[in-house]
Amino acid sequence: MSSFARPSAVFAMDPVHLPLLFPAPLMARLRETVRIDPELVVQDFTGAASTLSDAEILITGWGCPHLGADTLAAMPRLRTVLHAAGSVRSLIGEPLWSRGVTVCTAVTGNAVPVAEYTLGMILLAGKDALARRDSFRRAHAYPVLADTAATGNLGRRIGIIGASRVGRHLLELLRSFDFEILLHDPYVDAAEAAGLGAELLPIEDLLRRSDIVSLHAPDIPETRHMLDRARLALVPDGAVVINTARGALIDHAALIDELVSGRLRAVLDVTDPEPLPADSPLYTLPNVFLTPHIAGSLGNELERLGRIVVDDLERITAGLAPAHELRHRDLAHVA
Repeated sequence: MSSFARPSAVFAMDPVHLPLLFPAPLMARLRETVRIDPELVVQDFTGAASTLSDAEILITGWGCPHLGADTLAAMPRLRTVLHAAGSVRSLIGEPLWSRGVTVCTAVTGNAVPVAEYTLGMILLAGKDALARRDSFRRAHAYPVLADTAATGNLGRRIGIIGASRVGRHLLELLRSFDFEILLHDPYVDAAEAAGLGAELLPIEDLLRRSDIVSLHAPDIPETRHMLDRARLALVPDGAVVINTARGALIDHAALIDELVSGRLRAVLDVTDPEPLPADSPLYTLPNVFLTPHIAGSLGNELERLGRIVVDDLERITAGLAPAHELRHRDLAHVA
């Protein structure tokens, strides 16, 4: 393909991510497909009109500013946005959808490490490994056998809230284990849930029956504080709440009260707010395992996102439909 036939593309993201998203072999494939300057990475659309005026394709990532009406006016030729990250909610508004721009996202690639992280935490929580590590450090002694009667992963009831991309990948991973899988998702029926290896339940019933509850719903107005004080009270004593989705899905004041009482345990990779204030008890409570939003793609996992973008880019320039297009109508129930 000649350079004149290749469409023009521009990177728009925090440049620190670029080498990990597109290592040399991927960057070479990308540059064979589009005309793009790897040294030019837009972080601020203000005053970048001359840079963007010829762009037909925008390759975005974490750190890309919002694509508002003024920005779009500076990109009259823009026809495709390829997002080398997860959610596009904060990135794309109505003006872009109204223009009919094709939007693709690597969110399916980002779902993989989140599901893997969650699986690891489910297995560790079932063995009570997180708490026992600390007690072992203090006591330098093995647990008394009688104290381990409630420990183990055989037949553990796992409640999954949200058959999102992460939720579905996690459900697939969970098939290999002797778990009882429960699912709540208003967009899934019983037959589809059965096909995913789960029993579909109303959220209240799921919470009552689960030993471990894992959140994988999108952050939309309908899901804000979906685990409020009343619903958290339904979760059995000693159960574990895992959140790798968005902090706003849980009423943190109510959760902290449950954790301070010692009734529940939690694994939190996301919080509300992020980061937490320095005096938050979530940093120090012994029944909380807190990580700094690391479940999503990090380090060499970013290359998976870059592969998705390049694969879709090659499909688009060959006249084929992209494999990871996001439809405007889907935003009502996806991340």
